[in-house]
Amino acid sequence: MANTDVETLNSFLRGEISAVETYRQAIGRVSDERIRSQLEDCLHDHAHRVESIRERVEKLGGKPVEGSGVWGTFAKLVQTGAVAMGDKTAIQALEEGEDHGLADYQRDVDKTHGEARRFVRMELLPAQKRTHEQMSRLKKTVH
Repeated sequence: MANTDVETLNSFLRGEISAVETYRQAIGRVSDERIRSQLEDCLHDHAHRVESIRERVEKLGGKPVEGSGVWGTFAKLVQTGAVAMGDKTAIQALEEGEDHGLADYQRDVDKTHGEARRFVRMELLPAQKRTHEQMSRLKKTVH
């Protein structure tokens, strides 16, 4: 079970690393200070999850992944194009990334067991719901 938990948590970790990379890229290119501040909040939330998941994987005796993998490369390409098109498009791309992250957590939470499952349900999933909701709200206010 620990091996499955490590594998699933590492999958979540790749997604969180991708989110951090994508938010950093967007923050560097978004022109509106209010939007940038909200993106920074989401970035910090995702960065915290990266550290929490790494610690949990190590606690389970696993080796945390170092990068975001193929999904991260794709997300960066999408975000680069979105940011070039303006703040609204960048926010829409980030919100779609939040959708993807939420779907991953909801789909794969039951692949974990015991303490790892509690960690996903009680910490990661609620945090992902928060950043998802924050981007959904922001998307509605950006014109």
